[in-house]
Amino acid sequence: MNSLPPATGYEVADIMRGIYGDGIIACRGAFERSLIEELGADIDVLFREAQARPGGALNRGPNRFYVEVHPERLRGFIAFASHPWVVAVCSAVLGPDYRLVEVGFDVPGPGAMHQPWHRDFASPPETVSGRRLSSLAFNLTTVDVTDDMGPFEIAPGTQWDLFGGDPMFPDASLWPRYDARAERKLPKMGDISARSALTIHRGTANRSNRSRPVLVLGADAPDASNAIRHDLQMSQAYYDGLPPAVREHLSCRVVERLEPIEQAHTIEGLKMGVTMS
Repeated sequence: MNSLPPATGYEVADIMRGIYGDGIIACRGAFERSLIEELGADIDVLFREAQARPGGALNRGPNRFYVEVHPERLRGFIAFASHPWVVAVCSAVLGPDYRLVEVGFDVPGPGAMHQPWHRDFASPPETVSGRRLSSLAFNLTTVDVTDDMGPFEIAPGTQWDLFGGDPMFPDASLWPRYDARAERKLPKMGDISARSALTIHRGTANRSNRSRPVLVLGADAPDASNAIRHDLQMSQAYYDGLPPAVREHLSCRVVERLEPIEQAHTIEGLKMGVTMS
């Protein structure tokens, strides 16, 4: 693969302004479409395998699934993890000792319903009290997203919202706030986004006849604890062959032989979906 431009080509101020402001930023055309086509083919294989294995795919709503995977089963993992924009965003927001803690994919299939507005986990103390973001989620679509494919929607600036009750799911009485702020994202193959998973968001109804697979990379600051929700694994041979600049940022188990991943990041509130008027 061709060498990539240095991470210093991206402005820290722009990154911080976007993540701490809207809660989401993007890099358009970060990857060649040929690489994304390979990624899509790998995800198709892994998704079929996961569906055939009990507990292999987590239910995130009707015909909507999440699967954590072994990075070495994805031909583009090294390119994704080492892309200078990804490195620049992680370093700016999480610090130079950031850790990659999650590799997986979402598949909203035909008939997937709206999700309720939510964040992916409860706001940690460093965010509630210290107004500091300690984790990031990167999304990389494997298809050109159209409006009927159940696009991702996000309510900018809501990573700072505090509300009573369930720490992940704002009460339905608050939904008009998020409806009013909602931005629908229609990325193309090769685009990558970075967001705070605390920013209130949802998947929308997929009314097309196509699935919308999207790769997810999760990153933590050194003091964050999201790794406990995941089981990032690598074989010893694969781990040893990684570029040092990737290997030093991994929080993973190194095993002699890959083990089936026990999907643990269950989100009960997403299983039913929402019928919208």
